Amino acid sequence: MNDNISGWNTWSDAFAGWTDVTISEIHGLMTGLMTACNAPDEAGWAAILSELSFEALPDEALTLLTEEAEDTVFQLKDKDDAYAYTPLVPDDEHDLYERVMALKQWANGFMTGFGITDCHLSAEENEMLSDLAKIGAIRLAEDDEFEGGEESYLYIYEFARMVPVSFATRKRKSVKELALIAGLPIDAKTTKELQAEGKLPKPMPPVMDVMNQNNPS
Repeated sequence: MNDNISGWNTWSDAFAGWTDVTISEIHGLMTGLMTACNAPDEAGWAAILSELSFEALPDEALTLLTEEAEDTVFQLKDKDDAYAYTPLVPDDEHDLYERVMALKQWANGFMTGFGITDCHLSAEENEMLSDLAKIGAIRLAEDDEFEGGEESYLYIYEFARMVPVSFATRKRKSVKELALIAGLPIDAKTTKELQAEGKLPKPMPPVMDVMNQNNPS
């Protein structure tokens, strides 16, 4: 699947002015949430990202994220359609290093997104998440060879791709029920706004540091 069909180019353009995390990470976070929650509207996404200590998304990016989340929930709810799900990573015309790093970022994003849903894990799901964490922990310098090359990449990509398919069978809940934003009116002032007004101490550490870690060079 090339970058135009996969949406890679569209996401790259929409998120060009937002550098908190990569598009693969935010796509993974969105997917992790959508395996357990119904898709929120733009205000809901803004509240979630604010409570995760992210900068506000550009309007185009927020709209794209909201629409993609709706499509993802719809896709994962259908048994047949779910198997066509794909993580947002660059196509095989990109260097293997770039693709491996994008998949690593997607995996970390998924674990963050699913982690804030506070869902119970079955033994099988726990094992899958542990294996996904190994992908998220990959360390690879740009001039290093990825062990196993293309074959290994395709193996871990296919495994990662099937995680949301396997996780999406549970009953979904509203994001308003998440402990992260429970009781927070969607139109309430954000943490950063309250900090700026001196009504909260600042700065508080990010809720999910793993999403803000740079890849080792």
